[in-house]
Parts: sequence; structure tokens; C-alpha cells
Amino acid sequence: MTLEIQTISSEALTLDILPGVGASVLNLRAASGQPVMRPVDVADVQTSSQCASFTLLPFSNRIRDARFTFGGAEHQLKVTTKDGLTQHGDVRNRPWSVTRIADTRLRCDFDSRDVGDVNWPWAFTARVEYALHGPHLDTSVTLTNVDTAAMPAGMGLHPYFVRHAEGADPLVSFDAALAYDTDDRSLPTGPARPVLPDEDYRTPAAVGSRTIDRTYTAWDGVAHLDWGTRGLTLTADGVFSHLVVYTAPDGSLALEPTTHATDAFNLAAQGVGGTDMRVLAPGQSLAGAVRLTLEGRW
Repeated sequence: MTLEIQTISSEALTLDILPGVGASVLNLRAASGQPVMRPVDVADVQTSSQCASFTLLPFSNRIRDARFTFGGAEHQLKVTTKDGLTQHGDVRNRPWSVTRIADTRLRCDFDSRDVGDVNWPWAFTARVEYALHGPHLDTSVTLTNVDTAAMPAGMGLHPYFVRHAEGADPLVSFDAALAYDTDDRSLPTGPARPVLPDEDYRTPAAVGSRTIDRTYTAWDGVAHLDWGTRGLTLTADGVFSHLVVYTAPDGSLALEPTTHATDAFNLAAQGVGGTDMRVLAPGQSLAGAVRLTLEGRW
């Protein structure tokens, strides 16, 4: 399979996008060639799971048993994981259309009405815009309900960052006061509770040998990686109220800003508060942006 690569560049960054694989990020590199996200060879890409970052919508993360109740009706989705869940929305492996490209800006669009097997009961459109300027990458995401009925909604981004480049494990820091307990399928078992000392990154700490797959909330929208001579700051709009932190098997670290808790639709139906499930009326949109900023010597 030969994949189309769209590339945009600034004086500080080069970004490669795969429109045919969810408009996912193939690579993000500094001008020196240093990878900012995990480096990916396009020959290894079969799905967005092998990419450096991908977009999650019309919901993020996992839905228990691929089923939820909304508006008094039960909705059964297709199972997409080995443990009986549906995961990460339904756009990350779909072809997107490139609608505008310039040297430093790229826009991609998706319309579920063009897809016969979409794994979602409502019609929706999506747009992702990538923009490079100075040491910044801005990613803007918009989800629009184009159905005739209200729908539950959410979105997120799933970037993987290099941890051990140049032999150093970065200090990780973010201000999040709450986290969720989860079961053996990484699904929340109840509302968020105060973070425990060993999962509190309000004081910078290296991940080290820890295995992490946890969703945080009461987050201020900022996360930072510090290697000493260089750093990276992720800044998310307020709509991204949750942060998923995940140590991937390949050694990279995912910092995933999302607009709701994992399995938010089922939690909300059970009366659990603070999940931030959104409901979009026909014609209504959910939108937000995330900025990555390079600091120091890249």
C-alpha cells in the first residue's frame, strides 16, 4: 500500500500528515531532524496505531461493551477491540479530504455521510487543521452534528512523544487534581477521586519504569516534558478537560487531551458527574485547539 504524505514546514518544524489514514501525523521533527513525536517509517503504517498521533472523534477512548444508552434508547456499536469494546472513535483510519494546503497550514475534512459502514448512529462532519508558526504546532479540531437529532459527542488527540532520545527520560509535569480508578479493561469504575502521591505530576517527575494508563481531570490544560537542555509544552483549550497519560509498549509516552472521561456516555447515564459528556443539537459544533511548543535546543 502506497500512502500519500502531505508535508508542511516552518523554520523550526516539519510535519508529515497521512490524509488516507485519518489525517494522522506520520512525523513531527525539529529543524535539526530531531523527532518531537515518536519517529515513524511510513512503510510500517498499517493503521493509525502505528502513527505519531491521531484524532479521536466523535468520542475518545473506550466505550464499555461497545454499547450505551442515550435519549432513552440503547445504541450498540461494532466491537473494535479484542476485549469487547469500541475504541478511539471512528475516523482515525478513514480517508480524509485535503481541502486547503499552504507552506505552513493544512486542513483536512471528513463526512460520515460518505461512509457506508460508519460505526456511529448519527451523521457528523469533522475538520482538523494543522498550522506551524515559529516553534509551535497548532492542531484545531471541529466536530459537527449534521443529523436531524441530538447526539452525544466528544473528541481528543492521541500524540506519542519520544522519551529516551539522547539517553534522557524527561521530567513530566501537569496540574491535575483528580484521576479515575479503572478495571482490567481500563474503564472507570466510578467518578474521579483525588490523585494519589505516586500518580501526582504536579511536582515534575520522570516516568522511569512505571507503567501508566490513567485518565486525569481537574486539569489546567498544560503538560510539560523537560529533558534539561530542551523541553516541550502541550497547551490545550479548556474544552479538553481530561488528560490521558499512557506509557506505550514501544517506550514512547502518550499525552492525550480529551473532552470527556473514558466511557463518559455510560458513566453519565449512571448519574456519575464530571465526565463532561457533550450533547450536540443538529447543526451544533464542538471545537478546540491544542498547541505544542518547542523550548531549548532542539
